[in-house]
Amino acid sequence: MNEVVWGLDGTTWAVMGAAFAAIGGGIGSAIGITSISNAATGIVTEDSEKFGRMLPLAAMPGTQGIYGLITAILVLSFFGFFGDAVPAIDASTGFKVFLACLPVAAICLVSAIYQGMTAVGAAGMVARRSEEAGKALIFPALVETYAVFSLITTIIILSRIAALYPAS
Repeated sequence: MNEVVWGLDGTTWAVMGAAFAAIGGGIGSAIGITSISNAATGIVTEDSEKFGRMLPLAAMPGTQGIYGLITAILVLSFFGFFGDAVPAIDASTGFKVFLACLPVAAICLVSAIYQGMTAVGAAGMVARRSEEAGKALIFPALVETYAVFSLITTIIILSRIAALYPAS
């Protein structure tokens, strides 16, 4: 059970995959939320009545951080990290887990940033025409679609790996 892939054992690969997913989603969400929050703050400063219409736009890029967290929890759960002992995952399986986490890690990092940028444009629409707030939500929601696809892909791959190679 001492096999390694590129100098790392399977348990380390699995933990790195979980960490990368959480880190990528978290960084992307923080940047995306910052972008839209800067714009929303200016709009709300001019018209405090628009706060309720800005809040959903500001919150939207935060979902990618949630997807990264979900991925990390699934890895830890599927492969026995919540038990009393550190699981012994073979290197091949651990590397597969790492690769399975990459869709969420990369796509959520990038999509949250772009969703924040898209939400800034939507906020400008709401600033000028409050009645269009519902339509404005559609544009950042389109970016969200790809983050959801990455989460679904990662869940399917992790589920298959967990079924074929349960942690010992």
